[in-house]
Amino acid sequence: MFRGRSTHFIDPKGRVSIPTRFRDLLKTNGDPRLIVTNWEQCLAAFPLREWEEVETKMGQLSLVDRDIRSFKRFFFSGACECSLDSQGRILIPPTLRDYANLKKEVILAGQLKYFEIWEKTRFEEELAKSINNLSVLEDKLASLGL
Repeated sequence: MFRGRSTHFIDPKGRVSIPTRFRDLLKTNGDPRLIVTNWEQCLAAFPLREWEEVETKMGQLSLVDRDIRSFKRFFFSGACECSLDSQGRILIPPTLRDYANLKKEVILAGQLKYFEIWEKTRFEEELAKSINNLSVLEDKLASLGL
């Protein structure tokens, strides 16, 4: 599971180092490839095996539901395979860097089965929103049995 967060720098070519603990997890799963795509003002990076599960589940959803088609268009059209280089970095394509506004400092945040790549200021803003909304979030989790 991807846990924790760390700050990294994205170089001028668009490469970002993946934390060792995340790389080790990818190696343990037997495939170091990541599928990176658009997410909520950030990027989501899925190990290939997890990505294939998402594709399978999304492929079973209705083709005639406009909201589902809209989400698929957003989510899958941005997807790109990003392999680790010998230094443990991935190259993020310009379209994805532009979408997430990745310029210099980025945060890699574990989300259990995948991790997110955020522009640092956006991440801090999103975290502040979550902190300010904790009581609502806690109630929702309690209603789910957690």
